[in-house]
Amino acid sequence: SVSLCRASIADDPLHSADGCSRDELSLETLRESFRKDGFVVFHHALNPSLVPGLQSRLEEVLRGQFNRNSPPDKIPKLPKQSNKTKRAGGSNNNLAPLGYDGNLHNSRVLQIINIHKCDEDFRQLAISPEIGKMVAELAGWEHGARLAQDQVWAKPPGAPPLVFHRDSPYFMFTPSDVVTVWVALDDMDEEVGPLEYVRGSHKWGDGRVGSSSSFFQSENRKLLYSAAKLEGIENPESTLEIVSMAGLRAGGISIHHGKVWHGSGKNRSTERPRRGLGLHFVPAEVKFTTEARKSRLWRSYVPEDICDEDLSNAELPEEDFPLVWRRPR
Repeated sequence: SVSLCRASIADDPLHSADGCSRDELSLETLRESFRKDGFVVFHHALNPSLVPGLQSRLEEVLRGQFNRNSPPDKIPKLPKQSNKTKRAGGSNNNLAPLGYDGNLHNSRVLQIINIHKCDEDFRQLAISPEIGKMVAELAGWEHGARLAQDQVWAKPPGAPPLVFHRDSPYFMFTPSDVVTVWVALDDMDEEVGPLEYVRGSHKWGDGRVGSSSSFFQSENRKLLYSAAKLEGIENPESTLEIVSMAGLRAGGISIHHGKVWHGSGKNRSTERPRRGLGLHFVPAEVKFTTEARKSRLWRSYVPEDICDEDLSNAELPEEDFPLVWRRPR
């Protein structure tokens, strides 16, 4: 169901809708691009027949229809009906994808955290050994790759931009490495607000750690430009190399370093949704840091009966943090 046979690198990430065959781009070439640029792209990674099923299951999950034993860690409420929809006798079940009711002013980004807990189709994608292996190979992880979390970021028509940020500051594990696999669930073009990467920004320091208290801001590059200036980059508004995933088709994926700065623009379409899934991976051997106890994202997973001094020996629960790929000994 997953095939990583066609890839692109930052020098020309989307020069065609198909990318280059892996015969043309060796694993070492991809590793070097990942080290230098902070991301690589794989076209047609998902079997085309999988995407409509994932889109459909996402709608069902948003309406509370789960087929696994646990709910997701976070799920939004669908937007309330507009007056226009109410007068027409409509209901939330009759709304367009992502609950969009035609009211652009009522549109917001929808976030689901850990959809793999409540849905079998998303679970199977999240624990794909082929994806896990590629993540570990690109990152150079010695023991393998473990799923730490997934996040659905879904933009109905009119939904606002996502502020540029880094993923790593939100993950409280040791070792601290994070790699994210982003799965496009719709065809990406500039109108719908595709993912954008700042090439090479994973090499920047932590003058701005890359976390934001508000993900949805009209000036979505303010934090990015501040971080760039602390790196000594003059005129970042015109000098940063920002690479858009516009042109990536549904079922394509990008894999990015946890410290690469990335964000996305507003969905300017009046009728098309923009749906994506982020799979966040960490090295197979990770343990929680003491800071995890204080985090609303992680504290429920940290055993209460283990003191801080012994956290480095506490195993992560396999159901919640599945080992996706282990390197053969």
